[in-house]
Amino acid sequence: MTAPPAPSSATTPATATTPGPAVSASAAAALAEPPAGSAAARFGPVALVISAGISVQFGAALAVMIMPRAGAAGVVTLRLTAAAVVLLLLCRPKVRGYSRSDWGTVLAFGLALAGMNGLFYQAIDRIPLGPAVTLEVLGPLALSVVVSRRLVNVLWAGLALGGVVLLSGHGGGGLGFGSLDALGAAYALGAGAMWAAYIVFSARTGRRFPQADGLALAMAVAAVLSLPLGVAQAGSALLVPGTLALGVGVAVLSSVLPYTLELLALRRMPAPTFAILMSLEPAIAATAGFLVLHQAMSALDALAIALVIAASMGAVRSQMRKQAA
Repeated sequence: MTAPPAPSSATTPATATTPGPAVSASAAAALAEPPAGSAAARFGPVALVISAGISVQFGAALAVMIMPRAGAAGVVTLRLTAAAVVLLLLCRPKVRGYSRSDWGTVLAFGLALAGMNGLFYQAIDRIPLGPAVTLEVLGPLALSVVVSRRLVNVLWAGLALGGVVLLSGHGGGGLGFGSLDALGAAYALGAGAMWAAYIVFSARTGRRFPQADGLALAMAVAAVLSLPLGVAQAGSALLVPGTLALGVGVAVLSSVLPYTLELLALRRMPAPTFAILMSLEPAIAATAGFLVLHQAMSALDALAIALVIAASMGAVRSQMRKQAA
């Protein structure tokens, strides 16, 4: 898939920051664009992305804990369904007045959400959280190279790829992923491809729909797509009160909060910068895996993740210099 040119805040329609009847005054203030050139304008979107990463990875760690109860597909269904219900109640999105192209964007966004979540949860059911996200982040990195025309970003992406190759030697298996489950690694790579699609269609949805309305509608699409698989795997286990409660917690941490923050960030920064910041996710995931799941990392794993982080920080600096020029 070929990514479109990176969006900028200048192309965001006025309706994207105009509060609707279901949005409070404080929420409207949070959605308002900061003054150009201010510290909030420069660093606010970065803080939104990093906060989203912390939320989603600790939510993923919580999801791993309930997989024995409902399975990977069941957890995805709980997460997406609960997130859709919460977002639909909060946003109360309008369904009239949109073009066929608008609805096509929402459907594509929902498909990307369902695919990204489904593949990723299958991956972390088989391999540790840190390595899974390190492999998954290749998708956003590839996107940043495709949509950026600067040679330096290709070099930074190459350094990140070196970290992934190093990770593929996990357990002494050379390029064969060693002791990492091969199917789990494949699922993580597939999730990375869907992650790149998520970035593209999240940006498009944010430009076409006010507030988080498009996200709420896309989440509903993703929930409907995931429901048959979740019911087939987990059945009545999805209705156990304790499992339902944990599923709601995963939904808030891994979907409602981070996706809303990311959608707001994509209205204020180019897609390449957003994709580059996603490279910080492996470190966040490894920390969550260690603190919540007690998944220890080897020195080789830590070095591989450090290379990916170094690449992301270098790419962010080069992107900021380009914007300042």
